[in-house]
Amino acid sequence: MSVEVKICGLTDGDAVDAALQAGADYLGLVFFARSPRAVTPDQAAEILQFADDVTKVGLFVDADDALLDSVLGTVRLDLLQFHGSETPERIERVRLEFGLPVMKVIPVSTAADLEAATAFLPVADRLLFDAKPPPGADRPGGNAARFDWSILQGFQCPLPWMLAGGLDPANVAEAIRISGAGAVDVSSGVESAPGVKDPERIAEFIRAAKGSAASRR
Repeated sequence: MSVEVKICGLTDGDAVDAALQAGADYLGLVFFARSPRAVTPDQAAEILQFADDVTKVGLFVDADDALLDSVLGTVRLDLLQFHGSETPERIERVRLEFGLPVMKVIPVSTAADLEAATAFLPVADRLLFDAKPPPGADRPGGNAARFDWSILQGFQCPLPWMLAGGLDPANVAEAIRISGAGAVDVSSGVESAPGVKDPERIAEFIRAAKGSAASRR
């Protein structure tokens, strides 16, 4: 089975078109003001208006219900991604109140960090393992940081999960091979500048990920 690919931090229609043409499975838009990839609900609706047959993901960081209402009242999303300090109780409440599947991000730097996933197994639909932000970072992701992928070798997770953190066209196949990931998420690794997606790098990344010969669990 082919590896699934999420292109995150999309900010314009051209990048969305490039991702779709290259075969992306997920399109991610960031609703977090401190990110250079942040978009407004109106911008998101315009960017995604012709994006069919693909899973549209909204990335939120410790968002309150007002922000979720604003976004979901304007743009149709298929999956909510939470990248902050949300508790399992908050994830469960959002999932029930808004009626959409939820993906919780687990920050990782050592094998012990995988234990944090346990509390979210009953309440999330998916998990995403991302590198912990470097010291002094003002956002939880999109920092081009990576972690030791071998931490995930043999990791038995009952939920579907994605790998993120410092991935790019040159290393994604190795990351998949080492970690056993069935899905990968990239943002800064396919950019020419922060928030500016490069269509060629998007195509190269997706080609490398889907052409990888990782053994599936």
